[in-house]
This record gives sequence, C-alpha cells and structure tokens, in this order.
Amino acid sequence: MFRHRLVRSGVLAALMVVATVVAVGPGANAGTTGATQNYVVLYKSSASPAGAATAIQKAGGSVIYNYSQIGVVIAKSDNTAFRANVMKDTRVEGAASTAGFATHLKEGVEADASGPPPGDLPNAPASDSDPLFGLQWDMRQIHTPEAHAITGGSPTVLVGDIDTGIDFTHPDLAPNIDVANSANCVSGAPDPGTAAQDDNGHGTHTAGTIAAAANGIGIVGVAPNVKIAGIKAGNTDGFFFPEAVVCSFMWAATHGVDVTNNSYFADPWLFNCKNDPEQRAIWKAEQRAIKFAQQSGVTVVASEGNQSEDISHPTEDDTSPDDTVPVDGRRVTNACLVIPVELPGVIGVTANGANAQTDGDSDPNDYLKSYYSSFGISTADVVAPGGDRRYGINPAAGALNGRVLSTYPASLAATCPASLTVTDGGALYCYLQGTSMAGPHVAGVAALVVSRYGSLAGPGNATMQTGAVSSIVQGTADAQPCPTALPTTNPVDGVPYLSFVGVDDEQVQTCEGGPGQNSWYGRGQVNALKAVGG
Repeated sequence: MFRHRLVRSGVLAALMVVATVVAVGPGANAGTTGATQNYVVLYKSSASPAGAATAIQKAGGSVIYNYSQIGVVIAKSDNTAFRANVMKDTRVEGAASTAGFATHLKEGVEADASGPPPGDLPNAPASDSDPLFGLQWDMRQIHTPEAHAITGGSPTVLVGDIDTGIDFTHPDLAPNIDVANSANCVSGAPDPGTAAQDDNGHGTHTAGTIAAAANGIGIVGVAPNVKIAGIKAGNTDGFFFPEAVVCSFMWAATHGVDVTNNSYFADPWLFNCKNDPEQRAIWKAEQRAIKFAQQSGVTVVASEGNQSEDISHPTEDDTSPDDTVPVDGRRVTNACLVIPVELPGVIGVTANGANAQTDGDSDPNDYLKSYYSSFGISTADVVAPGGDRRYGINPAAGALNGRVLSTYPASLAATCPASLTVTDGGALYCYLQGTSMAGPHVAGVAALVVSRYGSLAGPGNATMQTGAVSSIVQGTADAQPCPTALPTTNPVDGVPYLSFVGVDDEQVQTCEGGPGQNSWYGRGQVNALKAVGG
C-alpha cells in the first residue's frame, strides 16, 4: 500500500521576531459564508510574528495551531474571502486552503568496514523465534536475524511512525509503544496519547515491520527492542492533509523522536509545483517542518510511491488531487516535487520482492524492483522488501503471495482479505505490498544504527547526527546494478514486467545509473547486519 535536536530555548528565542501587527485593511471580513476550511498560512520570516492571531482573526479566521518555530500557522475559516484577506498582510508569503488537498494511500561508496565505534546506549540481542517468523521472508532478505545477534535495538531509541495511527492494543506492538509521545495530528494541532489510535490499518502494519516485539507472539520487527510512537497524520480514509503533516514533523522534532517513517505522499498534489502560489505555500510549510525536525536530530525515511514512475523526470500528473476530480493531463517538470521523498536529507526507498530466481544462491542482484515501485536517480537511496505478488514469488514468500506480513488491528479484520490474513492467538496479521512496506524496513535499520552507534551525550534530544545515520544505512547496502534482462511473464497473469508503465506519464520503466548508484536501487538493498557492524 501507499497512499501516502538543537538546544531549543536559545534557538527558538533567536527565531522569534517582534513585528508590528499589520492591519489587513477595512472590509477585511467581506465575503460570503461557506464551508469551514483549514488553511496553511506561511510567513516570510522563519518565525511567526507577534500579533499573527489578531491579524488572522481580522481576516475572518481563527488559529488552530501556531508553529511559531517555523513561521507557519494552521487556521480555519468559513469566510470565502479569508485567503485574499490574509494575503494583504505584508508579512505573509503565502496562504492556501487545504480542502481537497491530500494524497490517499494506495495498494502499492562502501562504508568503512570497521564502522564507527559502538555508542553507549543500552543494547541487547533479540530472538527471532516468534511463531510467525518463518513467514517473514523480508526479514531474512535484509539479514535481520544475524543483526539481532548483535543488537535488537535500544529502548532509549524512539521511532515515530507518521501514518494513520497505531493499534495500541495489539499484543505484538503494545510492549514497545510510547503512548506519551504518540499524538493525533489530523486536525493540525497535536492531540497526545491514545488519540492516535489507528482507524485505517495502514499505520499498524508499518509499525509492526519497524518494531514488533520479540515476545513469543506473532512476528518480529526489524528493531524489536526500540520504542515506537504513533503519530497520526492520515485520517480514516487514508488521506494526508498538509496541516497534519506539518503537525507531525513538529511533534517529532519536539518529542525525542530519532527516526520517522513516512509511507505516504504529502501535499495537495502528487507533484507540487513551485510556480503555483497555493502549492508553494503548502510545500514550503512542510519543507520548513521537515527541516526543523532534521535539525532536531530526526532521521527521515520516505517511500518512493506506487506509480511505477521515474519521479526524477516527471512529465504528467493525472493523479492529483486524488480526493476530488484529478486535473487530467496536468504537465509537470523537475520544478515540481514529491514530498517528503524529494526533500534534502530524506532517505528515499524503493521496493523489491523476494528472490524470484531459482538458482539457489543469495545474490542480491536477483532481487528485482517491484513492478509498481516508483524510482528516480535523484531520489532513490536504497531498496528494501515491499513485496511483489507478480514477480517476487518464491517458496519463502508463500506460493503465489509474495507480499509482506505485518501486524493489523483486529477491529479492522474485515478490511484485510481472508486469504491474506494470519492469526496467532488473538493477534491479527495481514499480507500487504507496496513501497509503504519497504520504507519501514529502512526506518527499522536506521533505528538499529542509532541504537548501536548513538550516544547518551548526543546533540540535543537526538542520540546521533542524521547525516551519520543516513551515511551508514546507504554505505552498508548491498550494491545492485540495473538488470540486464527483465521477466517476460509471471505466474499470476503471465504479462511481461515492462507492461507496467508509469501510472501518470505512461512511460516504460527504465533503470539508469551504475552498479553503485542507480535509479531503481539507489545504493543497493539495505543490509541490517552490515549496518550494525556485522
């Protein structure tokens, strides 16, 4: 599936700017009354000015939440003239309604061998003997059992799963959930704790891949000893609105999160173009929030998407906005970005399936990019198991299944087909495929890296610099060149691999680049064992 620490006191004080309240002029509230909508208001300054709430009220709105650290206010108004009114404030760079602007979840250089010295975080090995581990071909593919002999992660490390929430009652997740640092951000303002309960299923699935406990129940996550916080940005229908994305990254930045997983597209459009004033206001607000999180020590991992497209060379976007009627034939260029995966410092993840070859070896070159996975020479950093029900099928992946098994809310059992459901006692698990399933594997490996090499004396509330985490994750991946031949059939429907063209641009999928870095696999398949020094 896929649709989608700095010391603060001194820094934030320096960011706060005292400004005279700018009146928006007489007749500011003129306009008709319509449906109440949320708005992102982006200020030119990197801090919200004094009197922002008063100016927004005069423009006909009210403040939902003021993210003063980055100069972004989430407001609401039923005044149809609100945007025009607030744009009269000379301190405002842009403003945009977020109604109809969302992305829906869809079913879809070598590092130094010695590595850095281990840090001083508490670590312990983990067992992989849970009852359903035999079904986890994905974990064996990236060598988590061998990595777990070194470390299962540290309970001082916190992963924020920015998704549709988390099932707080799932017995394979409950031991590792940090309830206090979980939050529901759907409204644009954080609602802490169990308000982040998953009502979609997607978030619980990604959370299990990251941190399902090694507790004798069900499956084992990539980092079964770390803590995980559910940060709910996706609503019941799986839509991720801009105010929720901004809120989520600001929450992660200020609540001790070390790594975030992001299995979605954010913003109003699949591609967000800089020359559109409303799109620009929204993606710049999200960009500021993500940068603030990164500067606060948060490593950001994001999935590439399930469009089978080269997002480094976009030409057309027929998907957006996908909660209303898409704009047919919308032309896009490299001036249009996919967020968060195309932002600087974000680890971009493509998906592959199980080894579909029959030669019996473990050559990483046998792992083909999943037919649905988007890619890009400027965005793909590593590849990880996301499942492939057509071309990634072998006995270990479950006959004609090929998908990834992970945790799922029992209350939503009806939303997972019976043929893809597995139970262990009262716990429910579901097979899914998509780059949404690939990203959590990488987020889990990043958590193992922080656990292994981080320091209790790390920067602010981070235990390791984000650049160092990314360098190890990418530098220890198993390099994989572009394939020299592609399947001309498959066991499901017999169609050739290249029949799956880009969903929007309808272009044939083409891999570009060399064995050490290319558009399909980035630096290669992530390797948990090598990442922790094994």
